[in-house]
Amino acid sequence: MTPPPGWYRDPSAPHQERWWDGTAWTEHRRAPGPVGYGPAVGGTPVPGPGPGPEPGPGTGTGGRGKAVAVTAAAAVLVAAIVTGVFVLGEDDDGSPRTRTPPVTETATAPAPGNDPASSSPTASEPSADDPALVEDQLNGITLPLPDGWVRPEHVAEDDVMMTTDGTYDCPADGSVCRHGLVVSRTVTANAESSPKVLAQQDIEDAADDAYDRDLIGNKPFGGIESHEEVASGPVAVAGRAGYYVRWRVTTAEGPGGYVQSMVFPSTVGTESPILVRYVFDAGEDGPPLADMDTITKGIRPIGDADTGGGVGSGIGPTD
Repeated sequence: MTPPPGWYRDPSAPHQERWWDGTAWTEHRRAPGPVGYGPAVGGTPVPGPGPGPEPGPGTGTGGRGKAVAVTAAAAVLVAAIVTGVFVLGEDDDGSPRTRTPPVTETATAPAPGNDPASSSPTASEPSADDPALVEDQLNGITLPLPDGWVRPEHVAEDDVMMTTDGTYDCPADGSVCRHGLVVSRTVTANAESSPKVLAQQDIEDAADDAYDRDLIGNKPFGGIESHEEVASGPVAVAGRAGYYVRWRVTTAEGPGGYVQSMVFPSTVGTESPILVRYVFDAGEDGPPLADMDTITKGIRPIGDADTGGGVGSGIGPTD
């Protein structure tokens, strides 16, 4: 839009004004006059030097004019900043041009309820990520994590599902022991499918692995001196018919402990038998034996929180 004729800031000398005849700049200049309205931008008058009389003889600058020029120029600049429009120079055709200043993005306050700092996690159904569960993906089951039990850390066996919290120096050789652990694995090296037979076959190995010799041949408890069966019988695990055998083991050093072998058919794949071993130290530092039943009763197929189980549940013959 071409501004109407009038006095405007001289693009080549901003401290003075120059006459614009409506189509081009003339050679007439003067000290800035009083602030009025300059060219209209988008139909809105922009505060700026007001039109003065047409240039004529005697138009020029003087000492008082310079002081007025400084004051008026400052006012013009402030007014231009407030409106967000500046007169910057000439267009290609020599006419005054205007340009809006760049816009700086400002932070926008988050909408109510969208502030990440104020949001809180929502409760969810138990899952593999639930801190009260551990997941055995290979066998398709989850096991509850009772108080005092944690997910395994720095454990040599890769099928350990949980251990008691913390370690202690083994009684015999000074290596590191834990008061309890639970192992879950698939029975693949045996053609036998009966949970009862498999549990009865495994219990001795479970006792030797836990309290006789470790993986590198050391005897952390000085070896096993004796054992006795304290419990056995059918058990329903994750809705499947299983069987368990529990031994009390006496060791050469330390209080000894309890081992339990429990076998039940898998609910996934080929339904290969799943073996769950429990190893609990005896004595006041060992976990309560009730945790064995708690864990057994809480075993579920992955994604199925309603399937029942539990030691001593009526399930019918297992042979």
